Amino acid sequence: MKNTNLFLEKFVAKRTNFSLYIIGSLIIIFFNFLGQIPLFSILTNTLSDNNAETNPINILNSLDKNLAFFLILFPFLISFITFFFVVKKIHLQSFTSVTTSRKDIDLNRILFGFKYWTFLSLSIFLFELIISPNDYVYNFNFIPFFIMVLIALTLIPFQSALEELIFRGYLMQGFSRMIKNRYLPLIITSLIFGFLHFFNPEVDKLGNGIMFYYVGTGLFFGIITLMDEGTELAIGLHIANNLITALLVTADWTAFQTESLYIDISEPSLGIELFIYLIIVYPFTLFYFSKKFNWSNWRKKLI
Repeated sequence: MKNTNLFLEKFVAKRTNFSLYIIGSLIIIFFNFLGQIPLFSILTNTLSDNNAETNPINILNSLDKNLAFFLILFPFLISFITFFFVVKKIHLQSFTSVTTSRKDIDLNRILFGFKYWTFLSLSIFLFELIISPNDYVYNFNFIPFFIMVLIALTLIPFQSALEELIFRGYLMQGFSRMIKNRYLPLIITSLIFGFLHFFNPEVDKLGNGIMFYYVGTGLFFGIITLMDEGTELAIGLHIANNLITALLVTADWTAFQTESLYIDISEPSLGIELFIYLIIVYPFTLFYFSKKFNWSNWRKKLI
């Protein structure tokens, strides 16, 4: 019988003790903190020069948007390089095997996921712009926007791909090796992914209910990875989502404060966002992908 989930079962790492996954994760976190030193240095110096302001988030928002954007994303580049060496040197595992069950990483799948989510996101935004034009302010400034585009195109692919490779690749493989099933690694990594966003400014604005969105998004990406036997589609979706967020529209309460084309000045509604994505967009995407890529054996692959 054909293996129902090669991505988890055709395990090629030579060192699979779960303690190594803990060590590997700590190493990645450590180098991520090293990558944050320039950001911490600027925040500390600004804080010492401004006794009236003690909130690091407010200080960060007071910086040049492109500088802050770069400083936020730069640690992910350092972490991505570190992750590559953790996989290769600690687990003696090929980078391809933590990405996909296929012989080679399928770049066409990444591109398809990117194009699909870009089209979907632009369609949703244009619809919102048409029905609620007063909720958006046009914000185009050529030089700042051009610099921001260069930063986004250079660093967001590393940031987005890293999150998918760690949660839907590295950790899901590690947990499956220890637990010996598929649904618990899917649930555990989705919970970790979701709650790592707990300190995002969106949580302060929208409340703890937004954690359903973050955890649900983790489940969405995880299901795609398990059904497609690789992270490529999820990587493409994630890169497109973060690029659109950075380039197209931002708000003063979001994690990405950028020189985007539009600024959303509306009062956000958590209920509508949850309904649109968790009830409509994510299920539709799974249905569409299942038809396009001929997914089958859902129960075996997920449970």
